Formats: sequence, structure tokens, C-alpha cells
Amino acid sequence: MTKRAYRQFREVEEDYFRNHPEEIDAYLDEIFDEYGEDHDSASLLASLRVIAKVKGISHIAEKAGMTRQGIQHALSSKGNPRFDYECAWLSLGARKTR
Repeated sequence: MTKRAYRQFREVEEDYFRNHPEEIDAYLDEIFDEYGEDHDSASLLASLRVIAKVKGISHIAEKAGMTRQGIQHALSSKGNPRFDYECAWLSLGARKTR
């Protein structure tokens, strides 16, 4: 019997958004709405990391006027959640007003 290889959910998400980039803005709205309700920064950052990988971290860093490492740190679990929220939101090209 052959062993079945399963993908992680984030890999499935990445593939989906690479194939459906028009869905990214609605997804960003949804994850920030959820964050507004539950304040779960770990979940928010995990979702933002998926979108950052799809859009390209270097591209996001360039748009945000930051270094690639700065974006990676902002989206890491070790970053400052308040800074992560603002930096990631703006650098992913989402709406600046809510």
C-alpha cells in the first residue's frame, strides 16, 4: 500500500489564491473583519502570510517601502501585533480606511 501525501491547508490556500487572485481583496476584508471580532492576531498573521507568499514578499516590501526582512518580521509570530496589522494591511495593497 502506498502512503498518501497530504498537503497542509496553507498550501491549498496558496494554490487557490494563485489561481483566483480576484478573490484576495474579499479574503483580506474577511480576515480583518474576523480579527475585529476575535482579536486573534496569530490567525490574522497566518492568513496574511499566505497572501504575502502569493503576491510575493519582495513585491510587497517594495510597495511598502520596506525591506523584505522587515515584511517577513512584521508578518512573523514574533512581530508586534499592532505594527503587523498596519504594516501588513497597507503593504498588501488593501484599502487604507475601514
